[in-house]
Amino acid sequence: MKLNVAAVRACYPALADGYAYLDGAAGTQVPATVIDAISDAQSAGLGNTGGAFPASHRADAITAGCRAAVAALTGGNPQGVVLGPNMTTLTYRFAMTLAKDWRPGDEIVVSRLDHDANVRPFVQAAERAGATVRWADVDRATGELPAGQYRDLITERTRLVAVTAASNIIGTRPDVPAITALAKAAGALSYVDGVHATPHVPVDVRALGADFYATSAYKWSGPHIGAVVADPDLLASLRPDKLKPSPDEVPDRFELGTLPFASLAGVSAAVAHLASLAELPDADAGADAGTDPARLRERVLASMAAVHQHEQELFEVLLAGLDSMAHVRTYGRAASRTATAYFNVDGRAPLQVAEHLASRKINVWNGDNYAWELTGVLGIRESGGAVRAGLVHYNDAAEVDRLLTAVAELAG
Repeated sequence: MKLNVAAVRACYPALADGYAYLDGAAGTQVPATVIDAISDAQSAGLGNTGGAFPASHRADAITAGCRAAVAALTGGNPQGVVLGPNMTTLTYRFAMTLAKDWRPGDEIVVSRLDHDANVRPFVQAAERAGATVRWADVDRATGELPAGQYRDLITERTRLVAVTAASNIIGTRPDVPAITALAKAAGALSYVDGVHATPHVPVDVRALGADFYATSAYKWSGPHIGAVVADPDLLASLRPDKLKPSPDEVPDRFELGTLPFASLAGVSAAVAHLASLAELPDADAGADAGTDPARLRERVLASMAAVHQHEQELFEVLLAGLDSMAHVRTYGRAASRTATAYFNVDGRAPLQVAEHLASRKINVWNGDNYAWELTGVLGIRESGGAVRAGLVHYNDAAEVDRLLTAVAELAG
């Protein structure tokens, strides 16, 4: 099934400004339905949860709907969806909670492929607990994270394995099920960073074997909300620090303070939008998104499969075009990747390239993009990293051509 890209693009008001938004790896634009959902929630009136009045009941319903939507997107259980401001904040919270049981001699395993938000919180927690940190290495030439190395890295003392489902700069998608299976066999927990994977591929947390799966809605056309998906029974076994009078049930006990309810309504709308992508421009697309969880899950999977196909077709053109230019060097050659290009141009600093592209109304990012360890492995961290062009479902072939033309202008 192919996307009707023109119909998809028409859903996004921001795309009318004439810019090519190839900065999706850092955050996507939002469709009108998400904007409307947030506005409608605010307009209807909201109160804090647990009250006896209608505005509070609306907040309760919005929160429950958001958990159900994230569960439909990831294949999780709504009662295991923990919500928060972003993945980094939530990961620090879980790192501090999990580390309460770590002791000197215990071990954790982290990866040099990962965004630092799936590295530093656990490394710092391990240091405080006196636990040992073990590192999974990346093949510098290919950008692969070989799963076989985990057979030696994971031992009977391993307490946690943190790994990404996709690199946020070179797109590598490691064999997460193989890694989490090794962790489970050793009695260790797995924390999977799905922030960069979720916008690009169908996700099933059970198939991945993830004990914890982190994602951020602003990477898949939603507002700035993060979520961690886990088994409710696992969450019930953990005791995070919290205020005495705050809720003690799962998943509420992990959520500090009052949630931004209007934004949660936007998250639900974003999932409904994603579920409709394979059906656009069907006028009824999304109509049953909130009424039947099983049907919503089916539609999400179909749409995300179409998204993946669309992005990969564009990416083949983008990567081939960049690799054909003698003055361009691209990074990453993994067999399985998201549509994310990371490259440098001879004689130009990454910022200079980004500025040139911006002058051509093309949005890209430059720098290490918080892939601190990986840019160190690639030997480019201290020189400014590289340029990142990330494709998402609303990008089209004309935008790829514009990028290639603008990069070609920098030859010599």
